[in-house]
Amino acid sequence: MKIFKGKLIEIIQRTATIASFRILPEERVDFLPGQFLELIFDENNLSNKELNKYLSFSASPTKDYIEVTKRLSNSLFSQRLKGLKAGDSLTFKAPFGNCVLKDEYKKIAFLIGGIGITPIISMIEYIMERKLDIDAVLFYSNRTEDDIAFRKELDDYQPKCCKLKIFYTATDCQPKDNRCLAGHIDKSLLESKIKDIQERIFFTFGPPGMVEAMKNICLGLNCTKENIKTESFIGY
Repeated sequence: MKIFKGKLIEIIQRTATIASFRILPEERVDFLPGQFLELIFDENNLSNKELNKYLSFSASPTKDYIEVTKRLSNSLFSQRLKGLKAGDSLTFKAPFGNCVLKDEYKKIAFLIGGIGITPIISMIEYIMERKLDIDAVLFYSNRTEDDIAFRKELDDYQPKCCKLKIFYTATDCQPKDNRCLAGHIDKSLLESKIKDIQERIFFTFGPPGMVEAMKNICLGLNCTKENIKTESFIGY
């Protein structure tokens, strides 16, 4: 891990509560799709967990910029993010994380809820830009259709990548769009949409409860532990 400096170049509102922050680093940041950084607002006290937090990279490592995405709350860290403007200097440490995409994977699936989509965007962009021969299926669950972060980008990716299939689910309402299914990601949904479950590497990112639930679904479908890659977001 190394400490980097960068300049904020753009803030992108993804949903009413989720925003992306694009940063132009002073030097190249080498990371793998699926990894994350620690954004540091308190350089004098690196152990300050209120102002220094981990955020996933939400853009491909092939980009000139880096991007992180956060669901903004009333926390001190979120307030600092909300106060940022283009041109501000930022400090971060990177890279962290072992739950990463590998070029040699052939079949993968993502079981994602809410803000857990952030590292998946990095992976999908990387697959597309490197033109990797990877068959990918994304199951992305949110409370409502309006909560789907990166919806426009994901809808644009699918026709450009013939080996990418996307299934949105809404848990708290009846979706208006027929491309969005009602209900949670569960065993029956995966069995109905994936015919080669045991051949796939499964990725799940997000809050610990969501990650544990998705892991148990995979185990219930007789996936091997080696084929289940998880990363829990703690204190986000």
